[in-house]
Amino acid sequence: MKTWIEQEIAAAVAEAQAREGAITRWRAPLVAYASADDPLFPQLKQIVRATHLTPEELLPGARSVIAWFLPFERDVPRSNRPHRHASEPWAAAYVETNALVGVVSRRLADGLRARGFDAAVQPATANFDKEMLMSDWSHKHVAYIAGLGQFGLHQMLITAAGSAGRLGTLVTTAPLDATPRSAQPACLYTLDRSCTECVDNCPVAALTLEGSYDRHACYALCLENAAVHPQHDLAEVCGKCVSVVPCTYIDPVARKLARPAPRV
Repeated sequence: MKTWIEQEIAAAVAEAQAREGAITRWRAPLVAYASADDPLFPQLKQIVRATHLTPEELLPGARSVIAWFLPFERDVPRSNRPHRHASEPWAAAYVETNALVGVVSRRLADGLRARGFDAAVQPATANFDKEMLMSDWSHKHVAYIAGLGQFGLHQMLITAAGSAGRLGTLVTTAPLDATPRSAQPACLYTLDRSCTECVDNCPVAALTLEGSYDRHACYALCLENAAVHPQHDLAEVCGKCVSVVPCTYIDPVARKLARPAPRV
């Protein structure tokens, strides 16, 4: 089953890149799995918000959760480095990848149902309370539970392929073995306080070293960027905290720890 799931996601990415008029290119997708009865899911009602759903609340009889990450090719985040506003390739990548997450979700759900299982999906974005700016289904928290990565100082998920990309998740009644979660941090600030670039590079100072996050200041800039790129519908995005940092393309802690010790 996992082989089919991962092949379907890879095929959807390849087809999206081959589509006429497509702008965005992606690296190889990452996939991870969680048990629907993982004890961390109920804790999201305290961590995220009281109305955050559990897999069982989203889909009665849920057995598993599938999480995937679609990392951008390097040219996309590189384009987003200069200036206050999001670059045009970054805005396009945001919109096109949100659409691709929807395609993957529907493709997996249809395939699972054809195999006798049920599935429930949530959109990649626009499923949040516009006043509180919080969601009842946080893809990044769900992906963390599935073992797809660790949170960084920027409050985004850092995967083995970095944090420049988009996440999708799906709940299913199919039984799938869970991916082990690593206890190793993926953020250099968490590891040894050696990096603060996400905080330093935020155009609206929405992030702090204490771990607080001004989501309203962040969203205001995202709306500003959407106005800058009206040709891309719903390009409410910024991405400076994930496109100009050591964790853009990789898990920087794993890379740092894998380096051989200097000779003495």
